[in-house]
Amino acid sequence: MELQAVKFMLYAQDMGRGVAFYRDVLGLEVALETPHWSELKHGDAVIALHGGGTGERTKTGLSFQVADIDTACAELAAGGGVIVAAPESRPGEPIKLAECADPEGNVFMVSEYVG
Repeated sequence: MELQAVKFMLYAQDMGRGVAFYRDVLGLEVALETPHWSELKHGDAVIALHGGGTGERTKTGLSFQVADIDTACAELAAGGGVIVAAPESRPGEPIKLAECADPEGNVFMVSEYVG
């Protein structure tokens, strides 16, 4: 088998709003945008948005590592996201971790490596 790409798919109730959040707040590059399927990239990573979302909060397993988690959470909230769980240190792990939700209800983690 020859893999060509790995994509992480999320559902969006409002495609324009979902694309805008990942583009404008997280800084992902829009590679494709249609009313039913959109792809945003960071390097080789692809976040795909599929139409038909319900807007209900759903844990996704998606995680973004940032340099400054407190600043990132403030920017996410200002950009229409919701901070589900504030940043906190993880005992026995070298990270601070927060849970956030995008405007479409997709819950993802934001982490900061602290050594």
